[in-house]
Formats: sequence, C-alpha cells, structure tokens
Amino acid sequence: MTEGFRQLGILALCLFPSGVLANTEYYRHVVFDNSLPAETYFYSEGSANGPSFLEQKNWRLPVETRIFLTPPNAIRLQWESQPDGGWEAEVRIVNFRNRLPEFSGHNLYLWCFAPQAISANDLPSLVLSNTSEGLQVAEIPAAFSEPLPLGKFAGDLPSGRWVQVRIPLSAFHTGSIYEFRPEYLRNVIFHQGRADGVRHTLIIDEIRIDDDPPVNAATLPAPTNLHAVGYDRHVEVRWNPVESSMLGRYVIYRSLDGRDFEPVGIQWPGTQRYSDFLGKPGVTAQYKVAASDTQYRLSPMSSAAIATTREFSDDELLTMLQEACFHYYWEASDPHSGMARENIPGDDRIVATGASGFGIAALLVGVDRGFITREQGVDRMTKIVSFLEHAQRYHGAWSHYMDGSTGKTMPVFGMFDNGGDLVETSFLMQGLLAARQYFRGKAGPEQDLYRRVTKLWESVEWDWYRGSPTSDFIYWHWSPQWARQIHHPLIGFNEVMITYLLAMSSPTHGVPAEIYYSGWAGQSKTALEYRAGWSGSTDGDHYSNGHTYYGIKLDVGVGTGGPLFFTHYSYLGFDPHSLHDRYTSSYFENNRNIALINRAYSIANPKHYAGYGPDAWGLTASDGPGGYVPHAPDDASDKGTLTLTGALASFPYTPEASMAAFKHYYRDLGAQLWDIYGPRDAYNPGQEWTSTIYMGLNQAPIAVMIENYRTGLVWKNFIANPEIGVMLQKFDAVTGK
Repeated sequence: MTEGFRQLGILALCLFPSGVLANTEYYRHVVFDNSLPAETYFYSEGSANGPSFLEQKNWRLPVETRIFLTPPNAIRLQWESQPDGGWEAEVRIVNFRNRLPEFSGHNLYLWCFAPQAISANDLPSLVLSNTSEGLQVAEIPAAFSEPLPLGKFAGDLPSGRWVQVRIPLSAFHTGSIYEFRPEYLRNVIFHQGRADGVRHTLIIDEIRIDDDPPVNAATLPAPTNLHAVGYDRHVEVRWNPVESSMLGRYVIYRSLDGRDFEPVGIQWPGTQRYSDFLGKPGVTAQYKVAASDTQYRLSPMSSAAIATTREFSDDELLTMLQEACFHYYWEASDPHSGMARENIPGDDRIVATGASGFGIAALLVGVDRGFITREQGVDRMTKIVSFLEHAQRYHGAWSHYMDGSTGKTMPVFGMFDNGGDLVETSFLMQGLLAARQYFRGKAGPEQDLYRRVTKLWESVEWDWYRGSPTSDFIYWHWSPQWARQIHHPLIGFNEVMITYLLAMSSPTHGVPAEIYYSGWAGQSKTALEYRAGWSGSTDGDHYSNGHTYYGIKLDVGVGTGGPLFFTHYSYLGFDPHSLHDRYTSSYFENNRNIALINRAYSIANPKHYAGYGPDAWGLTASDGPGGYVPHAPDDASDKGTLTLTGALASFPYTPEASMAAFKHYYRDLGAQLWDIYGPRDAYNPGQEWTSTIYMGLNQAPIAVMIENYRTGLVWKNFIANPEIGVMLQKFDAVTGK
C-alpha cells in the first residue's frame, strides 16, 4: 500500500511554499522527509517508562515502508499511554556538516496518517527543542518549548487518510530557563498525552518549517524528455528540469509490469537524475516522473521511459563507477566558479580548494573517457581559472574554503582560519598542473589556458610559508590578521607530501630540496613528538617504520600506516612509482603495503565491528555517526565506520581487492550505498548508519585513481610538467648525499 501520492491528486489541502532551487534552501525547511535505513530512523530516539508503551528498536523509531506521503518511507509512531507512565519519541534533523543552522518559515507542518481513527484528545503532545533531550537540557544554549497538544491543531484524525497539520511557531512558548528560538530547531518531540490505555498508530511524514502558500498557484507542467539507462544492478532516470519557483520536488514512479506505476523515490529541485537500485541483472522497468509543487500537488506524469539492467564486465563496472563520481564535479559544482562544493547536501556557498583540485583531475578523466567533450572540459577549466585569478590569495595561496560567488575566504574552521592554506593550495595546484599538460593543444583557448595556469603556479609563494630562509619546515597556514597563529609544521608521513614536492619544484618561489629531510622526513624532537602525538604510537615516529603488521612490512608510516587518504591525496597527480628516498625504495610499494595492512586489519577485525571483512575494508577519513573521524586501522581511530573511497581509490595498489570491495558495496549493498554520484561517503553497519552526504574530497580520488590504475592518465600528465622532472633530479642528488 503506497498511500499518499495516490491521494494527493484528489486532495486540495493548503500547504506551504518554498522556492527551492538548491539543497541548501531545501534543508532550511526540512526536518524529516525520508530515511536512508529501511528499518529504523537513525536521527530519532524513543523510550517509555512505567506501564506506558512506545514501539522502538534499539531506542530508535521504526520506519514505515508501506504507507508514506513521499516515497519511499515515513516514520511510524505506535504508543499506549497509561496512568503513571510516560513515553517520548524524538525526531531530530539530519545532521551533516555545513548545514545552515537556521530554519526559514513561521509554521511547523507535518502530515499524519492514522490507520484507525484517533480523537484529538488522544493524540500526543509536542515539544520543540534545539538539542537532543536528557539531563543536559539546562545547559547553554539548550532550550525547549512548553508541551503543546497536537490535537488542538490536528483535530480528530480520520482513518486511512493523510491530513496536514499546520502549527504557527508563535504557538510554542519557552519551557526552559533559556529562550527557545524556533529557527534553531533541532528536535521535534512527541510525548504522552492523555492516558487513555489504548494502543494507537500514527504515521508521520514530511515535517517541515515554512510559510503559508500563495493562493491559486498554477499546476506545474509534466517533466519532459524522460529517458532511462540500465546498468549492472541499477537504472538511472534522467529528465529535463521544470522551471518554476513553486517546484518542491520530483516524484519518481516505477512499473515492473508495464501497467501499475508505484512511487519509489523523490529528488531535489535542481537535480534531474534518479538512481533506482533493482538488485540484479535482467530486470526491465518503466519509469515516469511527476513534478510536485510546494503544496504537494502533482503535475501530470511524464511519458514513460524503459530500461533493462544487464551483467557488466569488470571494465564496464569501472567506467560506470568513474562516471558516477565524475558527475559530482561536473553537474553539482558551483555554477559561478566551476569549483567543487565541500559536501552535498551542505552549504551551497562553500567551495573547497583542495577538493576542486581533485575535481580538476576528475575532469581530465571525464574528457578522456568521453563523459564530456574536450571543448566542455576547456570551458569548465577556463571558468575555474578565471575564478581563481580573482579570488582572495595570501602570498599566492588560496584559503581552504571560499565563497563560490565572490572568491572571498570563508573561515569555516574558526577565526584563525582566514588566510592562506598551503596544503589545500597544493591539492589544487596538483590538479591545475596536470590539466596544464593535458589541455595543451594548438587551439587558442588551450594555449591561453596553459599561460594562465602557469601564471597561477608561478605566483604561489611557497618560500613564504617556510617562515624564514633557515626554517626546517614548511607551514600550513598564514593569515594577514593572525600571522602564524596556526603554527602547524608539515611533518610526514601523512597526506601532505605533495606540498613539499611542489614547493621544491617551484621555478619562482622554490625551497631547497634539503628541506624534505629536515621537515617532511625530519628527525628533530619537534618532528618525533608530532608523529607520536597524533598517532599515539612510537612506531614510525622517526619517519622510518620498519615494523611488520599482519605479516606486511611497512617502510614508512606512523603506527599501522594511518588512514588511507595518506596514500591518495598526494598521489592523484604525482606517480608514487617516481619517488624513492633514504627510507623506502618505492613509495608505490609503501602505499600498497599501507593498503594491504588496512585490509588485513579489517579482516582481523580486532574490535569485532559488524560488516568488516575481506570485501569490506578501507578505513580512512570521513564523517561518521558522531562526526568527523580520520578512521584508521588502530584501536583509537577505528569506530566501526567504513569509508568507501578507502578501498575504491586504492585500485592502483590493490586492484583485485578493490574490485572485490566495489562489487560488494555495489551489488550486495547498493540499495543502501549507491546513488547518483556513485557510492555514498561512508556507512557504519553496527549503528545502522549511512552517510547522507557526498564529500568533495572523497569522490574524485575514486575516479582519478581508477584511471591511474587503468591508463596512468593523470600521473602521466602531471609528471610531464618539466618543473617536476627538474625537482626529482635535485632531490635524487640530495638523497644520495
């Protein structure tokens, strides 16, 4: 039974508007729309006490998959209120990085469906809060509202019909010792009302904050040019956008028999692709799409499109994976600058410097694989370079984050983070230099691009970030306001080797090759304490490691090697085959061993986390259920979260194991982990958590490192820069001393 959109065609209920054009605006209104896990809603909590009852599993609220307003699911509340008892059910907002803190609107809206009629007096009460509840509610800045009877605004709920409830936020009055401000809502709490001793069930969907709708808004037109493409286990549906400020979402319908179309999912405004995971090859499905306005009124359906899944070869699977990841940087980039957004969904203003460098490398893959034309690639590169030429810089370095519309620094990490970030600049420049060699045709736009990238490259003052001509280190940050308040020396082994390599390569602001051994691989007290401090281990604190883990010897690396992004970020362009030093004969082999140790740890699984195994590995940095963690194969850094880019960006080092991991993530877990930009960022099987976001730092390494495994494309173009060859000659001379 998929009640909701079937009924919406005949219901004319007064709802709210929101001119949603991007995911930032969308999430300024959404408290709940759907759950990624199909059994329980991760961002919820429920409990009961005394003789009262609340349905919950592992303290979370169950997900309803048969009855929903917007597909594919809703939240189910089932309770029984008894005298001298109580229950409470919390529905929290989805927590992801860079979500704007303020909601926009003056009313709380929610849809309710009662399988059996419920009188207004028997409905729960509502409390709004700006934090999760518990003993900490009296702490600053926690605040909450007085309880408000839901029935006062819902009235008696009939059986078997969706009813929209509108509650003015002005009706909620502060119940805490600090003022509750509804724009900072984080938690909607249903709790025991009248103790009637009867078991009730209420389905809740589409909880939002918004304003009253306009009157007599026109019906939206049907989406056009629908087409579907079948892949190995999924179908991708695409259509032309519906241009309207009243567009609230798209609704996707599927038919497996050619007759009955069932709603299977929704898509944001501004995105005209939908991935439907069917789970096996040889499945034929037809699709239609309707536009749903901000009042949830449906347009006519589009014409149908049909596609069939089929078994892909390994080569086809890799191309499919690369193309999906590429689209993060192609269609979801900032429209003004062409730069990569930090995360999606997130704050649409924020573009990330390092992730944009990775995205540029992915752009080369996109052109070379035919995902876009060469002319399109040149146009995008020109847009990016034009933005970078006018963005704020600090002795040639860009900041970590910028506003994609203005190029101004965005100090996301606090007030000291308002200057140049040399590491992020290095990741960006790695991509720019690879692109400089790739787009080196005779046509005027490519020649112009070459000159402009060269000018950007030669204007980065790498030596300024050394601090002084006698410094042993290169430093991460500098700010015109705070100078070197963030006094962070770059000391290996970690992800920032490329900063030393580029600083040593610069023809205009270079540093001597000797600094590699005094700084990056330094043996000073500062260097030793730094390595032991972040890792909690003395293994590798002298840069050289030499220990064996799970039968695998590690030449260089701290502890068991650290998170896998150490082997990715500096090597998207720089070929690790090209480098050896006093501590290892090959950084390619060293990186391979770090990946093998990472996988062996996951197989051993010393902390006994759910879901780990020979085909489920790849501990590396990502957001997890509790926020950002640089996940690594050690006791302190392993939290049970697997980040998919870990194994998938390791294809050059572990092709067979990486392919096995991809087939597991896609073919076995694709319903949970696959979407329009490829594999989701991370998941934690034990906590039944799946990331709601994609990260700009994590999708490109998959596409780029797979291409380096297949053809060496980005490695070859980066190493073709003459400055890199000169640097390697100087470095070899120093190494041999």
